[in-house]
Amino acid sequence: MSTTNPPPKIKTRILTIPPSTPLGSWSPPDSLQTWTLPPTPLIPPSLTLAATALTTSTASSFSTPVAFPTETVYGLGADATSSTAVRGIYTAKGRPSDNPLIVHVSDLTMLSALLSPSPLPPIYHELITRFWPGPLTILLPVPPTTTSGAQRLAPEVTAGLTTFGARLPDSPLARTLIKLVGKPLAAPSANASTRPSPTKAVHVLEDLDGKIELILDGGDCAVGVESTVVDGLCEPPVVLRPGGVGIEEIRRVKGWEGVVKGYRDRSEVGGEEGHHQPRAPGMKYKHYSPRARVVLFEGGHRPVDVQRELEGWREGGKVGVIRTGEWESLAAEEKERMESEEGGQGGFFTVREGVLKDKEGKELATVLDVDLGQDVKGVAHGLFAALRELDRLGADVILVEGVSDGDDIAAAVMNRLRKAASEIRV
Repeated sequence: MSTTNPPPKIKTRILTIPPSTPLGSWSPPDSLQTWTLPPTPLIPPSLTLAATALTTSTASSFSTPVAFPTETVYGLGADATSSTAVRGIYTAKGRPSDNPLIVHVSDLTMLSALLSPSPLPPIYHELITRFWPGPLTILLPVPPTTTSGAQRLAPEVTAGLTTFGARLPDSPLARTLIKLVGKPLAAPSANASTRPSPTKAVHVLEDLDGKIELILDGGDCAVGVESTVVDGLCEPPVVLRPGGVGIEEIRRVKGWEGVVKGYRDRSEVGGEEGHHQPRAPGMKYKHYSPRARVVLFEGGHRPVDVQRELEGWREGGKVGVIRTGEWESLAAEEKERMESEEGGQGGFFTVREGVLKDKEGKELATVLDVDLGQDVKGVAHGLFAALRELDRLGADVILVEGVSDGDDIAAAVMNRLRKAASEIRV
């Protein structure tokens, strides 16, 4: 009878990269051709350490990925060419093995080398000129094997599909890390599977402490939701996952005028798509969920509808509320304000603690109220952080005011909320 040794106990460290650190430049200028590193003495030792860990871990029988920030969310990176390294991502996250990973490159030179001898499909030329570097992932054919028969991408990256997702991040820190490694990095969000995506380093630590060795702290992520995933290899082209680039923006690009929606907000587990392998991350499994029960109210619900939802609420307990526009606070009286640096519009939001009362004025529960404002980009920026913060403060249920569906980043906000929700009120 064979036995498997458990993985060694890991001490997780956060390494801070100062905001003013010089991280590289484009060559030629104003192109995406080659990301050029600064002189070696100017590269932070912590960044070099992370790159070394990603490079050397591929030779080990046990590999842990490195968490790093992008403009969307924090990613959990590993050498996309190494099966050992990529399996470390699935292990750390507890991620289903049929959920493919996105491959991040430092520049077009790296992408061309990965695809060689095949060229980049022409359908993507205008699209990447408009949106790269940035929160857009394109589906590409899996590159052919090398002349020696070796695979250019670890099969675990594609989860058996004939395509893979590629992205050039709009984060100098991310591009510099990839360039130092010299290999493309597979990098899903750096959270435990099904949990809200991390938009700052402490979120990664909450989920993966003891499961990975290094977290690069480059500050808060600017966008707050993951990249948009598109497939231009079919006709018409489709958006497989809404994200930081809206479908209306994509339709303004030549060749993409007829792009259609190719995802379903409610196909998380089971149902028609529950038995099929996802074509892109985020299409099949329940995602983005805090520990608390989440009740999502689609657009148009008035505060009185929410009050009715809470009738009969047991005495005691905590109700979290995330407001995005029309709702007023449910708290009958405010007891405390807690400034949070977790994210949100302006870089922070306020958690207001009050009480929920019935019609007779009897106290039913504590209310933890977060107002993310009416700007949908601000809502996107603070959404995951607000879910995590209300979880941390012990909310038993979180009521969320949905935003109006649209073809901009609002589609990504509602997609994430519908996947996070335990119940939806329409």
